[in-house]
Amino acid sequence: MALKGNLRDFSVTQLLNLINLARKTGMLRVRGPEAQASIYFREGKLAYAGLSHEANDLATILYRDKRLTSGQYRILRERAGQMTDKALGLLLVNGGYLSQEDILHSLQAFYVDVVKRLFAWAEGYFEFDAKAPPPAGKILTRIDLENLIIEGARHLREWEQLQDEIPDLDMALKFVDRPGTNLRNLNLSVEEWRVVSYINPKNTIRQIARATKMNDLEIRRIVYGLLQAGLVELVRPERAVAPKRQIHTALEGKTKEEQRSLVNRLISRIRGL
Repeated sequence: MALKGNLRDFSVTQLLNLINLARKTGMLRVRGPEAQASIYFREGKLAYAGLSHEANDLATILYRDKRLTSGQYRILRERAGQMTDKALGLLLVNGGYLSQEDILHSLQAFYVDVVKRLFAWAEGYFEFDAKAPPPAGKILTRIDLENLIIEGARHLREWEQLQDEIPDLDMALKFVDRPGTNLRNLNLSVEEWRVVSYINPKNTIRQIARATKMNDLEIRRIVYGLLQAGLVELVRPERAVAPKRQIHTALEGKTKEEQRSLVNRLISRIRGL
């Protein structure tokens, strides 16, 4: 009988720990709001991982890992697009283009990255099937799960803390009237600037997350940082906004003088310029 459940009750980290301790072999499928992950294990080791919305063929993985040039990648896609990963890997090794170690290193890095991204999935359903065969034509690896479990536990602690600090994503944000003095040395990342551009009492945090294509963990992490920096504060939304309505920008509803003042304040106090 397959093991099934909800990520709210059983996290990805707990699943990895169970698979590791029991030395399980089989396929773990995790279905999130926007994608599905397929992860195969052999005797408690990570052997394969892929996401439904992302290309995971060997040629693409090697190209993204800069093992192939754009010209080599294009030729492989045109002439060897129907080959399995195993056949393509053998072709590349026998042709002297890459070593077996190069290919395995790129695959291991890709598989581990897929699993790490699942740590941010707070919603979804999982199913582990011990009778499922390995994915056809894929090159399998043997990666210990201990380090992934440790990192997953750290993500879980962070997630629990952020949920305590920001329990309701239907709250809104507004800039504080008098930012803290520590803003003078604060440098924002690109992702933080994207969130800042949507801060408006009419927008909920959930709407900002959708507009910036961030998951619950990512938006909570950035909002928490802005709160700690003394740049924003949590407020009730000024009014309910229909889900399909266009999200408001930070400068909407302000006079030109107020807009200029806000932009100058962000530049001078946040970037220290």
